[in-house]
Amino acid sequence: MSMKVLKPGLLTTVQDTGRTGYQKYGVLASGAMDTVSLRIANMLIGNRETEAGLEITLMGPGPSLYFSQPALIAVTGADFTLRINEEEAPLWKPVFVRENSTVTFGPCKLGCRAYLAASGGFDVPAVMESKSTYVRAGIGGFRGRALQKEDELPIGEMTALSKKIAAKLSAEPDQNGFSAPNWSVSKYRFLPLKKNPVIRVVEGKQFADFSDEAKDRFYEEPFRVTPQSDRMGYRLKGEPLELKQPLEMVSEAVSFGTVQVPPDGNPIILLADRQTTGGYPRIAHIIAADLPAASQIMPGEQIHFQAVPLQEAEALVIKREKHMKELQTRIKMEWLT
Repeated sequence: MSMKVLKPGLLTTVQDTGRTGYQKYGVLASGAMDTVSLRIANMLIGNRETEAGLEITLMGPGPSLYFSQPALIAVTGADFTLRINEEEAPLWKPVFVRENSTVTFGPCKLGCRAYLAASGGFDVPAVMESKSTYVRAGIGGFRGRALQKEDELPIGEMTALSKKIAAKLSAEPDQNGFSAPNWSVSKYRFLPLKKNPVIRVVEGKQFADFSDEAKDRFYEEPFRVTPQSDRMGYRLKGEPLELKQPLEMVSEAVSFGTVQVPPDGNPIILLADRQTTGGYPRIAHIIAADLPAASQIMPGEQIHFQAVPLQEAEALVIKREKHMKELQTRIKMEWLT
């Protein structure tokens, strides 16, 4: 079984939850920008949470994908219009797609990345234990690159849970080639998208090395996400942030959400395709609970930073993971009882 690409969209790649354990060798983690949306898409159709799906960048119309055989899919992430055979289809639900159906992605209303998971996952070779695509190095995913027109991606074998979901949905009345349950995941609980969001951070290692004025501006003034942003990082533009005095640094490890400040004073948020180390002062780190929302910010939007204590940041991510486990249990109960 496979899926054919009729139109690839701006940037559509195969991503899982990342290539972990190899940064000490200088290998980037990559993986989905919004791992929560990808994980939920996989949960909805009975896949492992870490299975690879498609990350679809939506800045204008997205891709068109053709399924010649029946398939079970779920689409999560940004707020946009999904269509199957020209009929509007639901997001954040398992969807059984009939044979000879075309799935198309419209422009975004909020956010900029969608995630499509297919039951069985995309059957591409794992590179260093991950199917994630790192385009600059040409590794992982489908031939190490973004999807192109006429590509055909093989889809793996369904899990036992996926087969149960597909069997039940296939027996439901369809709407122009697809069927879905009457319930969905509350996306606002897991991905509260807003224009010009407030993103919470904890102080970075070099926070104290910035001037008092720069510290105040970091929290009080907005920063605009520039068009020179990509999966490696968001380049921000605002009032420059200056150090108290010149600082000589040895490169240190960085992580998803590290906020560095280069000599021009405009911060850079490091993202999924970040380098493994960085030599710029780290003014802050985005908390794990806010990384999905931060990853959905479009170029041109503004971002505000808000400081929170480390204990609060830890409590928020623990709470989210508790909700994720509850969601997984509810999904299983829905189909296995």
